[in-house]
Amino acid sequence: MRPVALRLSTLSRGLLTPGRGLTQGFQNPEKQRVFHIHEVRDKLREIVGVSTNWKDHMKAMEERKLLRSFLAKSQEALPPRRMKDSYVEVLLPLGSQPELREKYLTVQNTVRFGRILEDLDSLGVLICYMHTKVHEAKMSPLSIVTALVDKIDMCKKSLSPERDIKLSGHVSWVGKTSMEAKMQMFQLQDSEYCPVLEATFVMVARDSENKGSAFVNPLIPEGPKEEALFKQGELNKGRRVAFSSMSLLKMAPSAEERTTIHEMFLNTLDQKTISFQSRILPPNAVWMEKSKLKSLEICHPQERNIFNRIFGGFLMRKAYELGWATACNFGGSRPFVVAVDDIMFQKPVEVGSLLFLSSQVCFTQGNYIQVRVHSEVASLHNKEHTTTNVFHFTFMSENEVPLVFPRTYGGKLPGLSLTKAGTLQQIFSFSLAGLGQWIEHRPAD
Repeated sequence: MRPVALRLSTLSRGLLTPGRGLTQGFQNPEKQRVFHIHEVRDKLREIVGVSTNWKDHMKAMEERKLLRSFLAKSQEALPPRRMKDSYVEVLLPLGSQPELREKYLTVQNTVRFGRILEDLDSLGVLICYMHTKVHEAKMSPLSIVTALVDKIDMCKKSLSPERDIKLSGHVSWVGKTSMEAKMQMFQLQDSEYCPVLEATFVMVARDSENKGSAFVNPLIPEGPKEEALFKQGELNKGRRVAFSSMSLLKMAPSAEERTTIHEMFLNTLDQKTISFQSRILPPNAVWMEKSKLKSLEICHPQERNIFNRIFGGFLMRKAYELGWATACNFGGSRPFVVAVDDIMFQKPVEVGSLLFLSSQVCFTQGNYIQVRVHSEVASLHNKEHTTTNVFHFTFMSENEVPLVFPRTYGGKLPGLSLTKAGTLQQIFSFSLAGLGQWIEHRPAD
């Protein structure tokens, strides 16, 4: 395993050329209308046929059972779709409709990134419903849910709350029951929309009652650009499968990983005592366990999604805000998000649950901070805790930050069973691709 600094410099030489996704090329195909941000969740409710009243949600779910007859028995029975069939544009008019700003405004007069995560999650689901639209049915027989946020890369340091934002995206890869949605975000500047963010979400299709998997329409790429996107989706799937097989619960650490662990131990060994029990920190360093922050949320019906579970975007927003606070508290200055990676949705969160969030710094270098947030829920009726999500965020601090060192083996390997990589190298370098790209292409402002 190469040193992290070397890997960073290697990665920084080449990847992020912002705004090169296929979505730019569609330019709103076939003159379809652009959704207002407020219309997205209303459109999802219309597609699924759910009630806006919490007291009626059980009746709406019962009615969805009648849609089972529209489910395909195989993928071959479904008509293939093109990428442009699922293309959606959404306008977030912060500049032209100032009354929207307060919801998205930070105290530093920038845009709340947690709100953007909510909007991306809703858009990703809508995109996949466009791909799987059943013309014979008034409502979709599918229940489409977010399985994974593969990555989100920022190509701008911060967003202005006084300029309009446009989000767009489409399905870029399809398996048997899963879909990859590519999304981009642009902000108006000098009468032109400039790219500020690229995101890749993985969605899965379930049956009308959200109890079992369901087939989705195959995707037919058209032209070399679309074929390249589809091929990248296949590579992404292969990477996720390979990383999962490398979990330390399935495979012992490699020789390189064992060497890294031992070097970290030697760097914190008290040379006066030469004892396993006597550990000291190097200069300008902090024990990892001292970087933790925790929070508790009560999951009210207001935050439910169209299937009456807690909205995934809400979970991402709360985790991001705790991660931001952790980076701010650790670095002592305002952090800016660089990349989001490996958000895994393992279990749904039921309305009425107690949501426990725990955040800690797991790697630092220069003025970059990588934060891991773990979420678990407990029912109001029992004290059993269940892990639901793991979130990874990379921040850039205004100032250089201390190094972070684990005190124990468990600290060295936080949550390995929950990460897609599952190895020491990926734990300490998740999202380094996005981080290295940021270093190479960091904005002037």
